[in-house]
Amino acid sequence: MRDYPRVPDSEEDKARARLLAYFVDHPEEVFYSRQLEIMFEDEFFHWITNRALRRLVAESLVLSEARKLDIGSNIILVWHKSFRFYKRAAKQVYDLVNAYTTAAGDGTLGMQGEHLVLAAFARRQFVLRGEETNEFSGKKWTQTNQDLDFIFERDGIAYGIEVKNTLGYLDSDEFVAKIQMAQFLGIRPVFAVRALPKSWIDALWRCGGYAMVMRYQFYPWTHAHLATEIRTKLRLPIDTPKKIADGTMDRFEKWIQSDGFTKAETDPLKTQRLLAKINPPRE
Repeated sequence: MRDYPRVPDSEEDKARARLLAYFVDHPEEVFYSRQLEIMFEDEFFHWITNRALRRLVAESLVLSEARKLDIGSNIILVWHKSFRFYKRAAKQVYDLVNAYTTAAGDGTLGMQGEHLVLAAFARRQFVLRGEETNEFSGKKWTQTNQDLDFIFERDGIAYGIEVKNTLGYLDSDEFVAKIQMAQFLGIRPVFAVRALPKSWIDALWRCGGYAMVMRYQFYPWTHAHLATEIRTKLRLPIDTPKKIADGTMDRFEKWIQSDGFTKAETDPLKTQRLLAKINPPRE
């Protein structure tokens, strides 16, 4: 890839320059917004990439088109302004995204993620104490109409596991609410996800929790052909493993044995301020 100029300005300005260089390097390709957010997530938060992309569209350096998917939501297709005959490439991207959002929308991918996580904790001798629940040890969470996917326990310590087998980040309000729920129930919050912003991971750790970052969205073997197409044509992190990698669970158990496990912030006011930075209260 060609070099791109360094921009000593805001992260959004840097993302704009990075994206523009990428479009110039790939002048006859069509992308979609979420795809670009994920492709550049090691450099920028998803929302930074999204804002930078919208700026490029507003400046007419990148052209865009919205199309409705079968599940009812819209996809925003984008391409460099010099790409005149984009329609065939746009249709190929749309058809592939439409296929995998249908798979995600019917619950297949969510169930696959939960199945893999459930089996991984069982292999490490964690005992399942609850499933799709907001209750534990005589306490019931009622502040929001939400629950945790699993509650596991081992050696007298309970963990509330939230599984999100999605390409994008989970919503900030859900992230904060699940941490608060776990704290209320007296258990450790654990998020088994493909990706989280680094600032969220740090906040979770300081609240006594753990981010089990998988790096990939998991598809079942029955969808192996679709997974391969998405991985090769859209360059997205998709995999079809038979189980959660041993190294992932090794790191989780190492965290349990670490000093950080016992040094979580316990002051309710401090944790409230910490989480408010992620999801400010709505007026």
